[in-house]
Amino acid sequence: MFKKILASIGVGAAKVDTVLQTEHLHPGQRFSAEIIITGGDVEQEISGLELSLMTKVKVEGENGDYFVNHVIDKWKIIDKCTVAPGEEKRIPFEARLHSETPITEIHTGLNQSSVWLATGLNIDMALDPTDKDPIYVYPNEAVRTFMQAMERIGFNLVKSDVERGYLTAPSFHSTSGCYQELEFRPISQSVFGIREVELSFVPELHKTHVLIELDRAFRQDGYVDLTIEHDQVNLSKICDQLERLLN
Repeated sequence: MFKKILASIGVGAAKVDTVLQTEHLHPGQRFSAEIIITGGDVEQEISGLELSLMTKVKVEGENGDYFVNHVIDKWKIIDKCTVAPGEEKRIPFEARLHSETPITEIHTGLNQSSVWLATGLNIDMALDPTDKDPIYVYPNEAVRTFMQAMERIGFNLVKSDVERGYLTAPSFHSTSGCYQELEFRPISQSVFGIREVELSFVPELHKTHVLIELDRAFRQDGYVDLTIEHDQVNLSKICDQLERLLN
């Protein structure tokens, strides 16, 4: 009985660990993992096992901005099972990273974008042990080339964060409940009369949509959007498109 009481507060309870085949992924890429449940000191009933793709989103509050955890995607692994003392259960798992997963592997002075997998083990009459595994998310070719084009026409990436909400434009609509903003500033303040450009990407299977927010001197913010087909990614062409849009 004493061991059961200890297990109910997490001492000697069952543990969960997710082992990814690789932590380095692109949005929309398939990944494989093995979820390992290790029994504790007493037999315990598992009433659910879920895997969640998580990020931190910035929200506005009365006292300023703050960050909260946001679930991008979620998968139910099992509904119910029993774990004997010291028993080890290994569960293979495959899924696809959400296409709108924020990019974490970018070079900027202030990178506030993070992504991880959280494995939650629901144990009857006990605390909920959770395993957190960071994911390193890289831009697809279209996004990477677009960012290179911004640098080539005279802008530096200075900040990255993720905000709560949805993006809507005539040709696309985001679905994850959050969106990443990449903030660029001109190397020279005279570049196109623009003080700041914020980019948000909404990738799909064969194309990536881009929402561009322009902060011009002495003018209100404006929005433009375009779509890059993945089989037509060309740095010079994107540079030309950007120069026309920004002019």
